[in-house]
Amino acid sequence: MSKSTENVLLVPGESSWEIWTRNDESGFTLQGNTETTTAGEITKIPSGVLTLLFPVKSLTAVPMRVASDDESLFPDLANMQAERLGIRPDPMAGQLSDVFIIDREDENTALLSVFLRTPQDGELPPRSPKGFDISPRSYPVDGNTLAIWREFGRWVFALYHESKLVFCQATTETSPDPGAPLAREIKLSMMQLGMQNLNYQPTRILVWTPDSINPAPLRAAFTIPIETAAKPAPVIPSPVSKLLPADVRAARRAALKRRNIILASAAVALLYLGVIGWFGYDLWKTSAETQRLVQKASQIGPEGLAYADHIARWDELEHAIDLTHSPVDILYRIASCIPARSGLRLTIADISATQIKLTGEAPQFQSIKTFSLKLSKHRDLANFQWQTPEPSQGKTGWKFVYTGEVPLTPAQP
Repeated sequence: MSKSTENVLLVPGESSWEIWTRNDESGFTLQGNTETTTAGEITKIPSGVLTLLFPVKSLTAVPMRVASDDESLFPDLANMQAERLGIRPDPMAGQLSDVFIIDREDENTALLSVFLRTPQDGELPPRSPKGFDISPRSYPVDGNTLAIWREFGRWVFALYHESKLVFCQATTETSPDPGAPLAREIKLSMMQLGMQNLNYQPTRILVWTPDSINPAPLRAAFTIPIETAAKPAPVIPSPVSKLLPADVRAARRAALKRRNIILASAAVALLYLGVIGWFGYDLWKTSAETQRLVQKASQIGPEGLAYADHIARWDELEHAIDLTHSPVDILYRIASCIPARSGLRLTIADISATQIKLTGEAPQFQSIKTFSLKLSKHRDLANFQWQTPEPSQGKTGWKFVYTGEVPLTPAQP
């Protein structure tokens, strides 16, 4: 079993995992049984291209007929059917589903969707397989056949139409002979297929078993011929399924990452050896240039400080030299807000670049309200926030006191 082979198959056997090997010039031959039903406990797997065949009990087969012959739509249609049945696999667990074509007509295709149960710890072999498939697709079957065999102590069956897998299921039957409960489960599944317009009737029944059995319960339930024979040697399905559990996918990514790291490290080493001389010369030239620039910077440093001080002083004079902050200019804008021929006049106007206080009077209340509105809407006074309380009535008319203030700009963090 330690001899290197080109292809290695892990196959679910009657009571434990089986290891099959193949060279290019021959078919697969049985190398031995592992005496375990847990793939994670398999030791001494021969070297070579490893393929794992999932047992029937680890999957759910969902045949369906769709009104389309566009293969790009088949995965989405299968997923929609799985959601309706509540069996869609966890998308974070890897590629646990695949779709196979049974037969097709114009805009009408019969499909078999396969959904794997998420593998638990220890259910995958220690060495990551290169490919995955399911056991019913690995046995060569001719014509329209119902095949029955045992996997890990229980009876399973698979229906084939023109050698293509239509449906498979692991039953609850564990007796040495295929009895009446097995026949009932098979007939119930055939009825359900017929209700889905998948009326594929087998022309024979094959029972694969290494021991002699009593097929009487099957003959009582079915009228078609029943044959017993040894289970055929497995083959690698063509094409191999797209099934790929998440932890194996992670192992492949890790192996690819390790290879890329090794290649990148070798490339970096070659690059380092190739340019170390050039970098040495460039470092010497850069050092000389740096020293020259540092010396020049130290010479012009005082000029930079003087310029920064000049800018700061200039900013302090902004309110004095900017005409938009001139009290006379601000008073002119305020005066333009006084309604014409209203009799409104200012008795006091205390004005700075950031604060204004206006005291005035008018014979009519409406004139003061118009003045207040124009102040708040004047474009050139928009930076002031105005406080315009209600005017008070005096002996000669109405008096008011308005204030405006430029809000302080919040300090930058």
